[in-house]
Amino acid sequence: MDSFQKEIDERTNLTSSNKFELLLFRLGTPDGSTDKPGELYGINVFKIREIVPMMDITAAAGMRSPMMGMVNIRGQVMSVVDLPAVAGCKAGLGMNILLITEFARHTQAFAVESVEEIVRLDWSQVLPAEAHSPGSLVTSIARLDSASDGGRLVQVLDVEHILNLVSPVKQEPQSPPAGGSELKLKPGSVVLAADDSRMARALIEQCLKDLNLPYIMTTDGLQAWKKLQELARAAEQEGKPLTDKVAMVLTDLEMPEMDGFTLTRKIKASEHYKQLPVVIHSSLTGSANEDHVRSVGANGYVAKFSPPELAAMLRKVLPP
Repeated sequence: MDSFQKEIDERTNLTSSNKFELLLFRLGTPDGSTDKPGELYGINVFKIREIVPMMDITAAAGMRSPMMGMVNIRGQVMSVVDLPAVAGCKAGLGMNILLITEFARHTQAFAVESVEEIVRLDWSQVLPAEAHSPGSLVTSIARLDSASDGGRLVQVLDVEHILNLVSPVKQEPQSPPAGGSELKLKPGSVVLAADDSRMARALIEQCLKDLNLPYIMTTDGLQAWKKLQELARAAEQEGKPLTDKVAMVLTDLEMPEMDGFTLTRKIKASEHYKQLPVVIHSSLTGSANEDHVRSVGANGYVAKFSPPELAAMLRKVLPP
């Protein structure tokens, strides 16, 4: 038990140095051939609850691909998603592994062909996918730069977007509640937001529009940090406080170039920026993750994706 807790602590402490661990797995090939390995894909280890061998799957009546059915793991029933089918692959060697994932307060299993290894990376090794890959299922590209691996590239899947696409229960996005105090920022001030997921950005933007809050949207922590510095310089040149330009920062955690932990820590460590409220909006749920979020100095935490909860948090942290 002590060694298990030590491993968890070590993994959690990686966030203090802009590092994380990525689980690498394969989904097969486009035609199902086995003459060469399929492409490598990755998922943040923080989202993996456990990895189990393939087991009997109960197919629900009317369930269609890529949903495979349901499994019962120690009394918890969860849906199983055919991840190769989602990615346009065929598992020529069979689907042998279930990745049990937990994020956005939901638990589900993804079937994959094989699991390779866990690698430790710096977020600077992860590039936004929008500039390098047209596929909306990929949120970023990780470079494995060690001399021994031949410079492999790993596609990091946008699992939240995938789950939203394949879930058999479709829910219309909720709008923030109409009641409550009206939020009014200083003229010229904005909410500075950062998220690398297309789906998340769309939901955040809609929520901010519903609340009549002006915003600037960025796609990773480094971009948000540079924009914050730019706005701070503009405020200084105009002889204004920073809050006349930025009312608060709303950030995801998992982002290429610079993660949300590092962004929050840099803001709170700066004499110029530390007064800004920072709210973390993340799918990395669970008590351990949420406690760690608060330890880096964030003013609030909201689990994806609930516009009413996000709106309530914004009302709580924004100045009246």
